Amino acid sequence: MSKGTRLGYLLSTSIQTKMVNEGKSLAEALLSAKAEGRLTAGVYECAKIMNADPDSVSFCLLATDDFECDIALQIHFTLIQAFCFDNDISIVRVNDLKRLNALVGAKGQLEDAHCVLITNPAEDSWEDPALEKLHMFCEESRSYNEWVPEITLPER
Repeated sequence: MSKGTRLGYLLSTSIQTKMVNEGKSLAEALLSAKAEGRLTAGVYECAKIMNADPDSVSFCLLATDDFECDIALQIHFTLIQAFCFDNDISIVRVNDLKRLNALVGAKGQLEDAHCVLITNPAEDSWEDPALEKLHMFCEESRSYNEWVPEITLPER
């Protein structure tokens, strides 16, 4: 194996390991935000919050598994991504809408989880370490010109 091939393999393996770890961090951050009432699900609900108070938004997720044929949803995603970039909001894609629904929805109830926002914790509370990991992951991904990285949620 040449040096270039070996380096590519190591980088690929490192990225895959990071994605698994980031998936766990994302699940933790979602569950924490849900318990604290800092979670908003739904394209229109998220758009309302981003329009009213963009500074309150800490993190944005877009679920990408079954919207390929829905041009309206693709347009919404493009606008949400642009808004997040303009307002320094970390953003990721999640590749499993059903798993995301299971994390953010109420028992037995499906949410519109195509877009999910995590808002900032209260001023007097501790920062969420899982959310901090995700912000660092997004920052690192941007340094590799991956502007909206994809994260795989862990199996339940």
